[in-house]
Amino acid sequence: MKFKSIVAAAALGAMLVGAASVLHVTPAYAAAPSKKISRPVALKLQAAQKAIQAGNYAAGEAVLDQVSAMPDAHKSPYAMHILNQLYVFAYEKTQNYSKLAPKLEALRSDQYVTPAQRQQFTVALAQIYYQLHNYPKAIEYGTQALQKHYAGAAMQTLVGQSYYLQGNWKQTIAYERGLANAAIKAGQKPSKQSLQLIQSSCMKLHDQGCLLNALEQLVVYYPVRSYWQYLLFQTFKSIKSDANLLEAYRLAFAVGVMQQAHEFNTYAELAIEAGSPGEAEQVLTAALKNNVFTDPHSKAKAERILSDAQKRAASDQKTLSHTAALAAKQAKGDSDVRVGLAYYGYQHYHKAVQLITQGIAKGGLTRPAEAHLLLGIAQLKAGNKAAALNAFDSVKGDPTLQRLAELWSLKAKSAG
Repeated sequence: MKFKSIVAAAALGAMLVGAASVLHVTPAYAAAPSKKISRPVALKLQAAQKAIQAGNYAAGEAVLDQVSAMPDAHKSPYAMHILNQLYVFAYEKTQNYSKLAPKLEALRSDQYVTPAQRQQFTVALAQIYYQLHNYPKAIEYGTQALQKHYAGAAMQTLVGQSYYLQGNWKQTIAYERGLANAAIKAGQKPSKQSLQLIQSSCMKLHDQGCLLNALEQLVVYYPVRSYWQYLLFQTFKSIKSDANLLEAYRLAFAVGVMQQAHEFNTYAELAIEAGSPGEAEQVLTAALKNNVFTDPHSKAKAERILSDAQKRAASDQKTLSHTAALAAKQAKGDSDVRVGLAYYGYQHYHKAVQLITQGIAKGGLTRPAEAHLLLGIAQLKAGNKAAALNAFDSVKGDPTLQRLAELWSLKAKSAG
């Protein structure tokens, strides 16, 4: 990293203009009291300047070191200002950042620096100390630059990474969460880097709750398979019934994390058993099209299941409207929900929403949490995100289904 703007190249020839008469060694001191420099110091500064202008940085630095040892130089604030400018210029040209940093700090703090230069130097110091792996100093100057509005998103990244690289995981999380929450509150998308730094810090701390929260934000704003895989893996571990396993596979298929042949076959079999042959047909057709079944045995099994699903679907659809009419006459809602599921499998989502809503309104459901979850999924597929989120929020009583409802809510809010 080069910091070309610390001391502009054009400034070298002009940096001593205020003491020009001294550098030409005419009087003992410059005319302005605040800029007076003794003749011996001025001569040395002039020699250093000429060497640096000629590109002989080592010689110039050697002369500057001599000036630094002169008591008269330290008596003149302006001499020290010029001395530090020349040091900074030389060290920048030779990329000697470890020596440049303290000289730039001194230059930044003196009375001859303009407000614009002070801003510039504050930003540069944060960058230099970051490169030098002095993360506390990078944070110090980076924070100053941000608080005084000298810098923007790039400096936020530098400060967050500095917390992380110095091993301060908790502060990294606090800092990056602050940035992410501020972005969300402003109606903006939090940066992927912020969310990933939170995720990684949570992992470093072995904080499972923190990690899940970070991944939940990532799947909303930057949905990728690996994030969903981790979230669903944790959910699959808690499943104890075929009904809940079907619901988990339904989400896994929707977010594109199913990869294994046996997963597609199991999902299809469970869908058929639940009364959704159309769903089984849809799942296996997609899997076969995408060449999921590389093993002849699993492919043959998938084709048998698909054939069964297609036969059931053909028969089912002939009587589905009649079955829906019979269900409407029932006092309790289970039949309506089952027919709604069948319509869902045939991708008739609006009809599915109507029937499942009807069943929930009747009450007396054997599995009310499952009905509310299925309603939310159907509403989401039908394009009614707000209603879907309300339905997911109403899933209560079964911890696994509640968790799946939370994940479906993230899917509804997701950008992908």
